[in-house]
Amino acid sequence: MPPSTWLCGAGLSEEGQELATLPPASASGRLSVQTSSVEPAGTNSSLGQADCGGSPSQENTGQMVPSHVFQNGASLFQGLVERARKTVRGSADDIGWLQRDQSLPTTEDGTARFLEILDSVRKNEHKLPDSVVYLLVPGLFSNHGPLYFVKTKAYFSKMGLACHIAKIHSESSVSKNAREIKEYIEEIYWGSRKRVLLLGHSKGGVDAAAALSLYWPQLKDKVAGLVLAQSPYGGSPVASDILREGQLGDYVRLRKIMEILVSKVLKGDLQALEDLTYERRKEFLRQHPLPQDVPIVSFHTEASITPSVLTALSHVAHLELPIAADGNSTRIPVVMPLSAAMAACSQLLVARYGEKSDGLVTRKDAEVPGSVVVRPERKLDHAWMVYSSLKEEPRDQADTSQVCEALLTLLVEVAQKRRHEMAMKDE
Repeated sequence: MPPSTWLCGAGLSEEGQELATLPPASASGRLSVQTSSVEPAGTNSSLGQADCGGSPSQENTGQMVPSHVFQNGASLFQGLVERARKTVRGSADDIGWLQRDQSLPTTEDGTARFLEILDSVRKNEHKLPDSVVYLLVPGLFSNHGPLYFVKTKAYFSKMGLACHIAKIHSESSVSKNAREIKEYIEEIYWGSRKRVLLLGHSKGGVDAAAALSLYWPQLKDKVAGLVLAQSPYGGSPVASDILREGQLGDYVRLRKIMEILVSKVLKGDLQALEDLTYERRKEFLRQHPLPQDVPIVSFHTEASITPSVLTALSHVAHLELPIAADGNSTRIPVVMPLSAAMAACSQLLVARYGEKSDGLVTRKDAEVPGSVVVRPERKLDHAWMVYSSLKEEPRDQADTSQVCEALLTLLVEVAQKRRHEMAMKDE
């Protein structure tokens, strides 16, 4: 085979090495490829000008692109395909991962018993013991609105029960809040000599569970049980889809927007949201599983997506503004379309994944393995505990305080049953 024919077929000099440089795109937006030949002394450089299939006197008007450029292009294409796959698949492979793990303990349905207790509570039949202290742990962004557990704390106090609200910085990381909750529990225990029953809402439930996972040797004799209400124990598809790296298009900008919102506006830590992604939850739970001897109740709901909800505004806080005339401040209500936002997110999760949720947490991801699970049919979105505490519920519906009381009463029963079973085994 003549040298010129071999060169045109392979695009490489017989003895020399091709070097390729990729200059910046031209003004037209097209990228040109320039090649140069580095040849040993004595090499006939005229080979580089040989004609392919034409007259030897013709000049070769273009040079062939070297093979490693095609390899780089293939790698780039494969990377784009993978990014597109991540964007399209989203959290489809992650939702409900805890339920698919055969090595984890199964759950028990406690819905019927919960509804019985709730009915008794609404008839003013109260069974919560005063031999323990109740600690309520609020969820994400609670510091920027009213502490929605205040009404519940007052409700418990009227029954003669010791109740506290963990004033943690809810936008901090799970590990930081877990340490603070551990300190709360120890302070309560040493001050009262009573064990603590915890109820955490949303991320507050994840933070509280992490405290037990990380510090169980110190807390084992001080904690009587935990309720997780609407908590993304397995992770949240909303947090994961927004923050997942390696996606295309607007998802990249969404992460930056969320980072600015959390760190600059809310003075929080983006890790608070990152800790709720499936990747982080899987990593944390594999390293720090929840102790199996902790009595646990899981509670999750489904958001309503009726047209009336999609247009609703919710009163979520008060804003103080100074009055120029006398310098005094006035309080005005702050309303946000919380219910509408939760309904829209719930619709999106159904459309994309076919999964029911409260707008932020799917029902599957809110169930802690080995727990007694409450699955009410009543439509309640993720923000219900926040805005419901600021208004009166319809007379035929239980309010947040009554729901919390019923959940904790169920937890007391679960703990008593657990102790009885352990005593039977010891005998």
